[in-house]
Amino acid sequence: MPTLIDPYQRVIDYLRVSITDRCDLRCTYCLPKSFKGFEEPAHWMTLDEMQRLVGLFVDLGVRRVRLTGGEPLLRRGVDTLAASLKRLPGLQDLSVSTNATRLDRMAVPLRQAGVDRLNISLDSLDSGCMARITGRDCLSEVLRGIDAAVAAGFAPIKLNMVVQQGVNDHEVEDMVAYARQHGLVLRLIEPMPVGDTGRATVGRDLTALGEALARRIGLIPQLPGGGGGGPARYWVDPHSGMNFGVITPMSQHFCAACNRVRLGVDGTLYLCLGQNDQVPLGRLLRDGAGDDELRQAILDGIAHKPERHEFTDRPEKIVRFMAQTGG
Repeated sequence: MPTLIDPYQRVIDYLRVSITDRCDLRCTYCLPKSFKGFEEPAHWMTLDEMQRLVGLFVDLGVRRVRLTGGEPLLRRGVDTLAASLKRLPGLQDLSVSTNATRLDRMAVPLRQAGVDRLNISLDSLDSGCMARITGRDCLSEVLRGIDAAVAAGFAPIKLNMVVQQGVNDHEVEDMVAYARQHGLVLRLIEPMPVGDTGRATVGRDLTALGEALARRIGLIPQLPGGGGGGPARYWVDPHSGMNFGVITPMSQHFCAACNRVRLGVDGTLYLCLGQNDQVPLGRLLRDGAGDDELRQAILDGIAHKPERHEFTDRPEKIVRFMAQTGG
């Protein structure tokens, strides 16, 4: 019987762990080009502290853990951390979100460490557009990283494309063709008003776009739950088997099925991406809290998890940037 059940009877079995808030890109919807307000390394959780806190979450019923950032492959020892988490009894799925700029040399170590799945950010197949979105010419690095992940045996590999109106929305069908060719899952994502950069990004209604695209190219709706533990709604190509999904926090929110919380690099537990509710687990740990006290703090936090975000009603509410929350 799972222990982590919030006030709205949602089972919380998924934890996203930011192992750094640093990133080597400055995506327009995430971080300002001049941003320097990163967490001081002295305040970062150590790898041992991360393992300890994640272990407590797994003891309490978490079954899926994702290492994220910022860009997690910037953190030295990410493969060592992954290997230690993989050994936790009860953990069923360990994944990593990455922009893939360093994946060509990290794919094999991550696979050997036991990472099950990868989510890779890829917003454009045009090098100029990619440079405008990310702040530098990185498309060739990302594509090499994807090739390395495929060669290392990762499956499924999910491509995340944040769709921006008038920027890259004309590339969606090209991205579908790329995913088909390489045996990848493609998910289109609506940008969220997190921080000034998120609020300045104009997205598309992907509920309508996804349904229209699926009809046009002959995709079949997939049953709920077929795409994993996340919020995407999927279609499948009956010929190639490629999965195509949309993540729609704005046009059709999925808060009623929310199963996740986020742990920031400093150990702050964020209970909702679109709310400010949080628990200072890192501070408690460094003040000498024992495991029982930390477990109780987690339970108390889950007991106050908000029902839903307010992105549509109060888009100005979240001033922290996406990289500071943990992707």
